[in-house]
Amino acid sequence: MTTLVTTSSTDLLDLLLSEIHQQPNQRMTFATYMNLVLYAPEVGYYSRTPDRIGSRGDFFTSPHLGTDFGEMLAIQLAEMWELLNRPQPFTVVEMGAGQGLLAKDILNYWQQQYPALLADYVIIETSAAMRRCQQQVLVDQPVRWVDWADLSTASITGCLFSNELIDALPVHQVVVKDGALQEVYVTVDNNNQFQEILGTPSTPRLLEYFEQAEIPVLSYKDGYRTEVNLAAIEWLQTVSSKLNKGYLLSIDYGYTSQRYYNPQRSQGTLQCYYQHRYHSNPYLHLGQQDLTAHVDFTSLIRQGNLLGLQELGFTKQGMFLMALGLADRIAQPESLERRQMLHQLIEPMGLGGFGVLLQGKNVGSQVLQGFRGGDFAL
Repeated sequence: MTTLVTTSSTDLLDLLLSEIHQQPNQRMTFATYMNLVLYAPEVGYYSRTPDRIGSRGDFFTSPHLGTDFGEMLAIQLAEMWELLNRPQPFTVVEMGAGQGLLAKDILNYWQQQYPALLADYVIIETSAAMRRCQQQVLVDQPVRWVDWADLSTASITGCLFSNELIDALPVHQVVVKDGALQEVYVTVDNNNQFQEILGTPSTPRLLEYFEQAEIPVLSYKDGYRTEVNLAAIEWLQTVSSKLNKGYLLSIDYGYTSQRYYNPQRSQGTLQCYYQHRYHSNPYLHLGQQDLTAHVDFTSLIRQGNLLGLQELGFTKQGMFLMALGLADRIAQPESLERRQMLHQLIEPMGLGGFGVLLQGKNVGSQVLQGFRGGDFAL
């Protein structure tokens, strides 16, 4: 049992304590804890003010480095439109749109370079605060906001895409102990300090996850700790059910299963971001820091195959953007500041090392422009 000191938003702390005390065993899975601290209405990290993203927040994403990232994505989406024979409507669904910057850059570029491309641009955003911010940024743009329930089964011909979404889905944490898999639960002591305790997994799907990936996790040394993102699998099932014909594009940081669950990575990948610094204590700064875990891309590919999503390409962001024309922009004489921003997009140890996974349904196997540099193991 590990006790961890807490600093927090009082309202969020009260919510967590209430949730724990309502449980029969006075505990919650780490996945439940992470979901509440990130997404609880009004008090969760993503449910509060959207200025936590960007140079004055806790972290920044590729769209904060100028319009180039969005314009490269616009080029790739336009190729999808062409390959699908210019469907009417060509539906583009952005899942988790941040502050709306990426949508704005994509739509502006289409208006300038692809005037015939009249897309039905849809945003799915669970945070009311983020949605309000997006609506302000995109006030003059043809965008609509929906929930998953608003989209009919197999209704989409086009592309669903996300940028740094999957890493923020809540993860279960597990530990190997005495040759068995134990789950990490969160509880509190008599002083309302958070404690982690181990117990029988809340669902057999956790062990099945490793069995399906052929990861011999039960043979690892005692104390091996890692994450399992069951929410990503459920998300993929939802996405696949809405897609009739077209593509799913996922951009995020992560690894293949073999690298993710290497026995040498014995404490997992969970990280906390607070004011552009990262650490590993998820019980600090409740509601004021981001929690993320790397993406297991092999799982997305494997589960996608079961759902009728064919893997069409898997590369790194740097190679993806270069194949779409970013190399030409870098070669142009620009200010030092702009050159630095462009290089950040392709930096191998940073954003350029992100994984870019393309999956498709009923679209054939043609290699798209962003993936013509080849596939790369992450």
